[in-house]
Amino acid sequence: MRKSRIFGMPRPRVRALATVLAALTTAALCLTTTGSALAAPTAGVHYVALGDSYSAGGGSSTTYLNDCNQSVNSYPYLYARLTTPDTFAFLACGAAKTTDVLANQLSPLDSTTTLVSMTIGGNDIGLGTVMATCLFGSDSACLDAVATAETTARTELPGKLDTVYDAVRARAPQARVVILGYPRFYDLTVPACPGISATKRTALNKGADALNNVIRDEVAQHSGFVHEDVADRFTGHQLCDAAPWLHALNWPIGQSFHPNAAGQSGAYLPALQAAA
Repeated sequence: MRKSRIFGMPRPRVRALATVLAALTTAALCLTTTGSALAAPTAGVHYVALGDSYSAGGGSSTTYLNDCNQSVNSYPYLYARLTTPDTFAFLACGAAKTTDVLANQLSPLDSTTTLVSMTIGGNDIGLGTVMATCLFGSDSACLDAVATAETTARTELPGKLDTVYDAVRARAPQARVVILGYPRFYDLTVPACPGISATKRTALNKGADALNNVIRDEVAQHSGFVHEDVADRFTGHQLCDAAPWLHALNWPIGQSFHPNAAGQSGAYLPALQAAA
């Protein structure tokens, strides 16, 4: 009797081949299972957000969570909502200086902290006062105010930033620390901007660049710290652009020259995501 064949092969040979394939499949599954079992589990994320009003979200809402003007539209809050870290401590506070971070914001940091974000330094050089001088004063008064702030940034701010950065690292030795900068406020390609001269706009942008450069240089001296510039992320959405991500002079006055909700979600949030 002629032996039956499957796909051109004798049935016994088919059974033998099936046995071999089954053994190989089982071996492959065992290797896969073993590899998965040996893989290190993903570490939990413990996130602490520090800093001033740019991190608290001042200007991004009409109502706030507390007296620090913390907002659900702030980039730390948005990041925590998107990534669902194991823990999230939100300590950033409007008007904070480096001394305020040291005195009031470091308590949640410990050896389990894995991520820290912060904007700080603007209030230490009197950024708000400079902006007010440039809006309401003469061109020469604006230039003098910006020059004074730049000098303060170069001579006094580095030591203050180092103290804060060292304190953060001492309390959170394992954390990745993301230091974000400040916007460049005006689009200088726009020929005219109501209420402020080209001279003032140019000076304010120059001052913002000086501040960001000092912050970047200090961050570079601290291991595990990352500087993330946001200035270019505001391009096309600066003051006097058609769809600004920043408030001009506004009421409440504390919102002036701060990112609105679009600035927090469109510039600061992607900056943190890129560096975290």
